[in-house]
Amino acid sequence: MSIQALLDALDIQENAAQALAEDLCTQIAELNNRLRQAQTQLERLAITRETVTALADRLPVRTSSPGLPEHPDYPRILAVFNEASGPLRARDVCEALDHELLPKNIEGTRAKLKCLVKLGILTEIGAGTFTRKQ
Repeated sequence: MSIQALLDALDIQENAAQALAEDLCTQIAELNNRLRQAQTQLERLAITRETVTALADRLPVRTSSPGLPEHPDYPRILAVFNEASGPLRARDVCEALDHELLPKNIEGTRAKLKCLVKLGILTEIGAGTFTRKQ
């Protein structure tokens, strides 16, 4: 093998290594740019979290809906009506709340439903049939 052939082979390898180095430098620059963008987004999200947390600390705590009687069944009854696709009877609400279907439970639920009608939250559309007020 001649010296010239050896030098030509070295030139080819050097050019390939140079191209690889340039390609890697370009990739590193792109990755550094993406990293800066991600860090900026993280900083903004941290600031947003701090702001929202500070504002949340200033908001009054609501334990129940305004005007809703203080009984644990009322929010649950409203949740049942929010998920319902149509009118419900007291018996249906009892089933949804996992109450035993005893007359005393059904009548107690009916009384709560009538109370919600008086508060303007529910509407009685027929005898014993209730729906969420539109």
